[in-house]
Amino acid sequence: IPAIKSLAPSATDSITAVVGNASWATSVNGTDNRFFSVRNWTLERGRLFSASELSGGRAACVIGATVRKELFGPQDPLGSNLRLKQISCEVIGLLAGKGQSSMGHDQDDLVVMPLRTFQRRIAGNQDVTLIQVSIRDGESTERAKTDIERLLRERRKVAAGEQDNFSVRDMKEVATMLTGTTQVLTTLLSAVAAVSLLVGGIGIMNIMLVSVTERTREIGIRLAIGALEREVLMQFLVEAVALSSLGGVLGILLALGASIGLADMLKVPFVFNGGIVLTAFLFSAAVGVIFGYFPARRAARLDPIEALRRE
Repeated sequence: IPAIKSLAPSATDSITAVVGNASWATSVNGTDNRFFSVRNWTLERGRLFSASELSGGRAACVIGATVRKELFGPQDPLGSNLRLKQISCEVIGLLAGKGQSSMGHDQDDLVVMPLRTFQRRIAGNQDVTLIQVSIRDGESTERAKTDIERLLRERRKVAAGEQDNFSVRDMKEVATMLTGTTQVLTTLLSAVAAVSLLVGGIGIMNIMLVSVTERTREIGIRLAIGALEREVLMQFLVEAVALSSLGGVLGILLALGASIGLADMLKVPFVFNGGIVLTAFLFSAAVGVIFGYFPARRAARLDPIEALRRE
């Protein structure tokens, strides 16, 4: 298939890696050196597998940044051994960090070892569960996918009319699907937030209207001794903004606490974004201004004589 730039066979299993008293459940990937070019992965330090290690089945491995942090901490892992089931694997390379994928998976939480070693000493079979393919620049991924499907049907002797006994996934299709899902979730969350702001704003307006009604004589006295309408208006606007801002601060603290707890529970990193927190606070203050304006204007336009008559 001319469009293919490189491909790498792969077999994967979830195994607990052990170093001394430290252990970490991770993903062990059996493959060859083409895996690093297909996945566009670079080494931070160390080396890739030698020809003898790939063909002879020697227990050597390259580890990701997460595995390094969890098992070795500040120590240099190069040349050290980690245990995978019953085998001791020498660390020969350290992968540069990639962070989370678009699906939230930690890409650095992996151990890479020669495919033959994985098949013989861990899996106990000759299976290749996945073939990862990279396409040349300028080539159509859709055409390459069609050619791969045609070739696999031929190699796996799938008769005409029969369903494929394999699957070929184009990452562009996955990315498009994730983008669509993200847009739907964003729209849904925006609608929920808008309803929440509306309900909260109506609550603030009702509270301020009650406050204006209860403090009618106070407002009348202020107006009678010379207070200007804009001063009364500003007084009640400030009260509304203070009320909504206090609610915003409490909501932000509650959200941060819940986010930290969920991140720890789901074993995902918590990233604090000051810009989002500031935006949330400004929105809460804006709700106070918008929904507090009508009660404040009503207070400012009271007739002092009528207000002083109110019991």
